[in-house]
Amino acid sequence: MLKLSGGDLPADEDPYSSENSSGSESDDDQDWADWQSDGGEGAGCTSLFDSEELPSATDCVAYDSKKHGFDLVQTSERLGLDFHQRARLVNYIRKQRPQPAELQNLSGTEPFFSDDLFLVPVIQSDPLLQLPSDDWSDDEDDAGVPGSSQDMRVAQRQIKHLQEKLQRAKQDLVDYKKLVQAKMDFTRVFADEDDDDAPGPSKPRDDDTHYFESYAENDIHAVMINDKVRTSTYASFIMRNPALFRDAVVLDVGCGTGILSLFAAKAGARKVIAVDASDIVHRARQIVKDNDLEDVVTVVHGKIENITLPEGIEHVDIIISEWMGYALIYESMLDSVLIARDRFLKPSGVLAPSHSRMMLALCDGTDIHKERVAFWEDVYGFDMRCMATSVPDDSIIDVVGPNSLVSEPTSVRELPLHTYKISDAFATPFKLVATRPCTKVRALVLYFDVFFATDREPTPRDAEVQIVSPDEPQVAEVWSIPAGRSEVKSPSLQRRKSSVDPRGRPTSFSTGPQSVPTHWKQTVFLLREPINVQPGTVIQGKFFCRKSETNSRELDVEIHYSSYHVDEEDASATEAAQKASQTIVQLFKIR
Repeated sequence: MLKLSGGDLPADEDPYSSENSSGSESDDDQDWADWQSDGGEGAGCTSLFDSEELPSATDCVAYDSKKHGFDLVQTSERLGLDFHQRARLVNYIRKQRPQPAELQNLSGTEPFFSDDLFLVPVIQSDPLLQLPSDDWSDDEDDAGVPGSSQDMRVAQRQIKHLQEKLQRAKQDLVDYKKLVQAKMDFTRVFADEDDDDAPGPSKPRDDDTHYFESYAENDIHAVMINDKVRTSTYASFIMRNPALFRDAVVLDVGCGTGILSLFAAKAGARKVIAVDASDIVHRARQIVKDNDLEDVVTVVHGKIENITLPEGIEHVDIIISEWMGYALIYESMLDSVLIARDRFLKPSGVLAPSHSRMMLALCDGTDIHKERVAFWEDVYGFDMRCMATSVPDDSIIDVVGPNSLVSEPTSVRELPLHTYKISDAFATPFKLVATRPCTKVRALVLYFDVFFATDREPTPRDAEVQIVSPDEPQVAEVWSIPAGRSEVKSPSLQRRKSSVDPRGRPTSFSTGPQSVPTHWKQTVFLLREPINVQPGTVIQGKFFCRKSETNSRELDVEIHYSSYHVDEEDASATEAAQKASQTIVQLFKIR
């Protein structure tokens, strides 16, 4: 791509430098002869149609007329071109290289005559661009020559007329310089698209387009809806709390296909506002229409940060959203939910879910290590272990079984959503104690638990999450809600006993290894060096998490850890801790 920069020339040679701007005194001091010399009469000028170098712009015009049959001056006069149109014509010819014959039928209405991209000079300080315009007639010139036979007043009028034309021509040149400089800056922006090294202003980073486009596809929504743990828990909370939803105004942030909005409408909501920035909203509108819920559910296309609520609605009673990503906060959709909370939720309003927590545990990681690292040691008899050197740099999204856990989990982040503030980073100390024999620990595993409450009270830190075991057949089906029913009394709900926890635990679900796998799976951090453990071995350290500097929807994780062993009979745990191994630091990407 052509790169143009006025800064490539010294100030005294650069026609676009500040020293030659319209505000400089030199422009005011120029007389006709000075300005004419600026037109390039003394500078070499390249032909419009070949590489011939002529002594001046006038010679160049004559050369092109004689050799190529194209006279720039005559063509400009015939078409009545103004200063800028003639400049566009010169740059068009130099850039597009048309044959002279193609220019014989110009009408002056061609698109390039109004395209400002052709105001950018192809040749710096092109003498043809500064060739003086001679748009006054010969009759005027003759009449303007004073003499004994001429009326002095006529002569004075002609002189004044010429001076005015000169001043306009000089101003045209100044304006042209400014316009060219602006267009050169504009061109640099486009040059950046094709050349990362091109000069010019940097483009604003876009972390959203790909993200929203990915949610326009059917497959991702099929995966989420088919996640029975996820969908049935949301349905259970909404449908089993008609007192909360009846006559309420509900905002569904990131509605996708609108499944949560449909649940809310069936639970008796007076109005549901479903918002999504992805093009999936077009199908969501059709789904709402196909289910005869258009009078309740309004689908809004846009970012929650920018939208306004439908007329007559300023605040909502409930915000529902399935915002969780891998490792809970991957994708940064939580930020949008919190913005919606601050913009639209009533002071007494409820968030669903209301609380989340990130959990960390020791994991033997043997199977994942074999699949991702050891596999490369022998590939059809070839050593390819260099392929595995970068594996520990990225987290792994996979399912690990409950038997792979070597410790009880610990919380590394509590998110009480009614009061939680948007955060780009956090750091939490952790301590994990091995609870069963395991020769080596090769990984740490991260997952999250989600809680729903009908009020704004925070979920206690010791609240137990509901664990869905694989032998619970009820989780395999999401009930059918009879049309027109807002009361939750259908037989299908009564038989799904797992929806009501017998121990009174809050409505909740876990994405951990102990539960039926969800589409979030677990986030596994492979350790570069395994840790030898036995019951009582302590791994302690600090868990750092922050948004990626290169993409705010991705995460950077930094884990500092060391280990030591405490015997059950040894009361001196403090002394053992002082003998902890050297602290190891590992960095991971979640993307």
